[in-house]
Amino acid sequence: MTNHNFEADSPCPCCSGRSYQHCCQPLHLNLQLAQSPEQLMRSRFCAFYLKNYPYLIDTHHSDYLDGLNEHTLAQEPLPQWLSLDVISSEQDGDSGQVCFQAWYKLDNELDAIHESSDFIKQDGRWFYTQGEQKAPILPKRNDKCVCQSGKKFKQCCAK
Repeated sequence: MTNHNFEADSPCPCCSGRSYQHCCQPLHLNLQLAQSPEQLMRSRFCAFYLKNYPYLIDTHHSDYLDGLNEHTLAQEPLPQWLSLDVISSEQDGDSGQVCFQAWYKLDNELDAIHESSDFIKQDGRWFYTQGEQKAPILPKRNDKCVCQSGKKFKQCCAK
């Protein structure tokens, strides 16, 4: 169910500022491994955006899957992922934490997953384990819109 029509030279959906081919694509193609919890988290957001469910399962630590599978991830209704804001990222040896907001629209309503996610490194690979959900923090009226339109929030998704 992966979105194969996404252009490799397009801006990466993870909002890194780099092209997909120079950011998350090498991880999605298993050509390289994430070097940090933040890189893995960005690649996982990008995988949600592109509906690359095998990658999401592969990078989710098996002890924390709790029955999650590709079929579950692909169930409707699916959000329209908009953008990712990394708030903080920490790494201490083989563990790390990334706090982020992943913006999406569902049924034309704007929302975000605001989470502090935990990661562990095993056998040279980073894995997502679990996260603590928090209330989303909406942008201020004059902030850039979360949908990447370039407009102010009040003139775009806040309407």
